[in-house]
Amino acid sequence: MNSKKWCLWISLFAVLISGCATKEEVNKPAPSRITMVTSGDLSFISSQAKSFAWHPTMFTVHSANKLDDAELVRHMRQSITKIMEQKGYHFAKDNENPNVLIGFGMALESEMSDAEIMKRAGLVAGLSTSGIDDDFEKGSVLVALFSPNRIQPIWKVLAQGFTETGKPIEDREIRFDKLTGMMLSSIPNHTM
Repeated sequence: MNSKKWCLWISLFAVLISGCATKEEVNKPAPSRITMVTSGDLSFISSQAKSFAWHPTMFTVHSANKLDDAELVRHMRQSITKIMEQKGYHFAKDNENPNVLIGFGMALESEMSDAEIMKRAGLVAGLSTSGIDDDFEKGSVLVALFSPNRIQPIWKVLAQGFTETGKPIEDREIRFDKLTGMMLSSIPNHTM
């Protein structure tokens, strides 16, 4: 009888430890590492400078889904406009000559390597992708400021971070606005 109890206890224990294994699915947050590098001199923006406009040709997007490109350009313009207005600037009216021209470019690592970014922009932030889940892809954002009478940018900033490419753009807007704010933080504040 003692051996029967012993077998029963062992069987019950085996059932309990083998039947309780569960795996919880965890939503991984987007990696928050961001690297940023700037080049140029913002002193060309005088204290009287109040208006900006878009550079006529510098608004490039290199993404895996070409259908999103127009939406990315729209959102980038909206985000930059919001930051510039917070700093006391306004978008130049049709009859107004802007004090600053702003251009930008965006690329996913799958579409443009760091070497290509260095070749085109003259900057590279060097964000490492080591240890990053495959659900995320490195993205690069360049913003350049031009004096209206110069061909080359006077100042530029390149930031690299991670994006979850499978999510709709709208779901990434808050992180996108935060990044744009960080990138443009050096621009002189002209609010009164």
